[in-house]
Amino acid sequence: MSVSDSANLKGGRLSIWRAAFVIARRDFTAILFSRAFIFFLLGPLFPVAVMALAGGVGAQVQSEASAADVGVAMEAEHVDAMLAARDRVAGLVGPAVPDMVALERLEPGEEFDAAAVLESQQGSLAAIVTGTPGNPQLTGTQSRLSRWRGIVALVAGEAASPGAQSYPPVSTVAVQTSGASQNSGRLRTAQGGQLLLFLLIMLLASMVLSNLVEEKGNKIIEILAAAIPMDAVFLGKLFAMLGISVVGIAVWGSTGFAVLSAGGVSLSDYANPGVGWPMFFLLFAAYFGMGYLLLGSIFLAVGSLATTVREVQTLSMPATMFQILVFFFASLAVTDRGGWLEYTSMAFPLSSPFAMVARATMDEALWPHLVALAWQALCVAVFIRAGASLFRKRVMKSGPQGVKKHRIWFSLRRRASEAQV
Repeated sequence: MSVSDSANLKGGRLSIWRAAFVIARRDFTAILFSRAFIFFLLGPLFPVAVMALAGGVGAQVQSEASAADVGVAMEAEHVDAMLAARDRVAGLVGPAVPDMVALERLEPGEEFDAAAVLESQQGSLAAIVTGTPGNPQLTGTQSRLSRWRGIVALVAGEAASPGAQSYPPVSTVAVQTSGASQNSGRLRTAQGGQLLLFLLIMLLASMVLSNLVEEKGNKIIEILAAAIPMDAVFLGKLFAMLGISVVGIAVWGSTGFAVLSAGGVSLSDYANPGVGWPMFFLLFAAYFGMGYLLLGSIFLAVGSLATTVREVQTLSMPATMFQILVFFFASLAVTDRGGWLEYTSMAFPLSSPFAMVARATMDEALWPHLVALAWQALCVAVFIRAGASLFRKRVMKSGPQGVKKHRIWFSLRRRASEAQV
């Protein structure tokens, strides 16, 4: 044992903070340089790639599915007049005007069964206009009729009397944003921030359980209990997992930023949060840390009650389901600005990080975040203290004889080391 470690001994053992640092460094290094962690980092990238491909394919399929034409079945001169009028009206109305195709150029007095042609499901026809520009008849499904009746009337009127209608030019003045668009954009940013925070916390906090159960299974936890305070083991594991989570987020965030930048997407494409993007990212990181420590302390306490992976899954399910309900509660509170739902979600420890992330996008004030972070830090201290107490009792109780034996072995080894020094 080195002189520096001897100086940190307190009653023959390391102080709780020194011991917690040793455990955190041990777990952080062991996990960071493991092959499993490399695959863990790559894991979320595959679903993102699949979703991106699925989104592109889905957009293409939707584009093909939404292609719908209006057929024109009239006498030759009327067909030409309708198509020319459609182009003129489309220049005024825009994409709302459907494409029109010459379906049939009829002879004078010739009959045409539009319903039969539509029911035969030919091509991309969605409706058919028959009759004359002065007396048009639109055949189609009820949804198409309600959508295109006015447009077809406008086109037919223009075809019947080209240039007779007067369309005065409309001058326009463009603005960067409006109150409605800003609120709508910020609301979407708030929901996206809450969802991202929830997914990161739930994905990364689960690593705490698997690591603890593995060490309980091979009795490493009992050796640690014999060497250092159990509270230090709890703190060390919790903050080691937080450090690993920060590394994971840095890798995923850098990859996502590179992909979005390559695709020409920037933050200017989204509504600016109330506190601004730099402060929003800073607050997001702070709320992630608070939310992770809160949930991680609960998961560590739950893991101390389990001895097998199956028991971990059974015991962690209520905590996971409760956290999902908390997330839904915080998401609902976004729609109740200034109401009791928002203030309750801000005060409740587990939902407070989600509620405050949403508030950072909707409101410019910074002082509520200082109050919220102080309150969350207090709750983190309480949760860690309570979780460490349960952790200490359950782990020490799980193998008292083994812990006692390891303590005797560690004491003899320590005395031998001190004698050598």
